[in-house]
Amino acid sequence: MSAAPDAGRLRAAQFAFAAHIRDPHQAPAPADVEPRRMAVYTELFFNNVSSLLSANFPVIRRLHDDAAWDARVRAFYRDHRAHTPLFTEIAREFIRHLETRAEAGAGDPPFLVELAHYEWSELALSLDEADPDAIACDRSGDVLAGIPVLSPVARVLAYRWPVHRIGPDFVPEEPAAQPVLLLLVRDQGDEVRFIEIDALSAMLVERLGANRTRSGTACIDALLAELGRAGDSALASSGAAILRHLRARDVILGTARS
Repeated sequence: MSAAPDAGRLRAAQFAFAAHIRDPHQAPAPADVEPRRMAVYTELFFNNVSSLLSANFPVIRRLHDDAAWDARVRAFYRDHRAHTPLFTEIAREFIRHLETRAEAGAGDPPFLVELAHYEWSELALSLDEADPDAIACDRSGDVLAGIPVLSPVARVLAYRWPVHRIGPDFVPEEPAAQPVLLLLVRDQGDEVRFIEIDALSAMLVERLGANRTRSGTACIDALLAELGRAGDSALASSGAAILRHLRARDVILGTARS
């Protein structure tokens, strides 16, 4: 009967194997692993992570040439210690990595963390298990006279940088003059869409999310009163138009049933 392997030596070998895969230029490969096979493992693992991040962050990928992208993926792969093995969570881990680099003054573009969050949000909402079809409401209800029901897969996002416009042809050097407000929603066709909104729309969506008793018109009136604009007919009309637009874009599902 063969002797059991030494646990300490096995653990050391595993750590050496993993360290070399993470950083083949600095961490030596285990001496008892054939170099050709080690190279296959190293390339396979790196390419899998690179492909996953490219799919989750297509805009960030296009902002890098091949060498710069490989260096960014390698830094993440080498330096970050993820707390989950789930592929669906790797994108969130990448954001944490970028946040750590920003705090350390690594010299990344100042918009990079917000851009990564913007791109990740689409993935997060597409995987959200909330089911709008399971929400009991009157789908044809009047959103002004009735109590609007907000979709569980709608989110308001706020950024300093115009993340929705960033790409190879537009790389901003300064934050936007005003906060960038975006409404993210998964529509009835299960497509995730972004809508640029103004401050009034953002505040109205936030109010609708907490509302259980007021009609759409009452929500608008209460918001305008808080803003010191009670009785402003132009803003009230704008609020009504916003509610109808939100209904058309599946952000509002309908109205509460009596």
